[in-house]
Amino acid sequence: MNRHATPNAAKRHPASQALKLGAVRVGFALGSRLAPARTVDQAVRLFVTPFASSRARAQRAQPSQDMLQGELDIGGQRIATYVWGDPARQPYALLVHGWSSFGLRYLPWVASLRAQGYALVAFDQPGHGKSGGRYCSLPDFVNTVRDVGRHFGNAALTIAHSLGGAAVTLAQGDAWRADKLILIAPAADPVAATQRFTRFVHLGEHLRERLHDSLESMTGTNIHDLQVHRHLHSLGQPALIVHDLDDRDVPWAEGERYARHWHGARLLTTQGLGHHHVLDAPEVIDASLAFLRGETVGERVVSSPNLPFGDA
Repeated sequence: MNRHATPNAAKRHPASQALKLGAVRVGFALGSRLAPARTVDQAVRLFVTPFASSRARAQRAQPSQDMLQGELDIGGQRIATYVWGDPARQPYALLVHGWSSFGLRYLPWVASLRAQGYALVAFDQPGHGKSGGRYCSLPDFVNTVRDVGRHFGNAALTIAHSLGGAAVTLAQGDAWRADKLILIAPAADPVAATQRFTRFVHLGEHLRERLHDSLESMTGTNIHDLQVHRHLHSLGQPALIVHDLDDRDVPWAEGERYARHWHGARLLTTQGLGHHHVLDAPEVIDASLAFLRGETVGERVVSSPNLPFGDA
């Protein structure tokens, strides 16, 4: 389950996991009535805990021999990094993974991007892959993107998936920026994500605002300030947004929201790839390379006042 997206893990898990999920749901449903404060605390911990599969998949990944693995100390947290080429001498692309994923998820992109002349930098977010930590939130994603970016300098390109797309967008500013961005199945609305999460685990709807308050106490950031449409008007870089109509984790409408409010963005809609396969689908990589060559890819989206969130 991507807790920051639409949970559909029950469809992918074996029967034993379905039974475990059922027990979790019963616990949250009862706890919402009998012990709301403790239940909200448990929900917050679950919401910010990446799946252990992120670490297992990172360990199994087999990068090319020309990759340099290192680490950075960011806010007292050990962050694993993966570098191809020389970001100090070549234009570099920062590759940002999504929730419960890992930096080497971008291995299918490496050869093509290197052939285009980019040095590459990937990393594992806190609590993910080979990095330290146990918990991670969207503000943690944002801060880590910004600090890794500042270490290597402004990026010629950033490619981000899922929650990483929101993080990269929110990280743009005077401290660090990317000249071009490719966002694949980007999450746009953490408020909607908590609504999907509470429904999935059967946390009482009356506790959702308390969940928001607890997350704000933990991160120091109001969740409504993390809705990307509040920030997109200030961005002018060229961007390609890729989103699949059959994405069950992050609705296609969230990707469309990026293209509608970001004046320099275009939307490429795919179908049949879902939320995960869209990241390494050959046709998506090919379209992204065409975008980098200056070709017209995707559509410009223009809103009107009768659409959600108003005019672009």
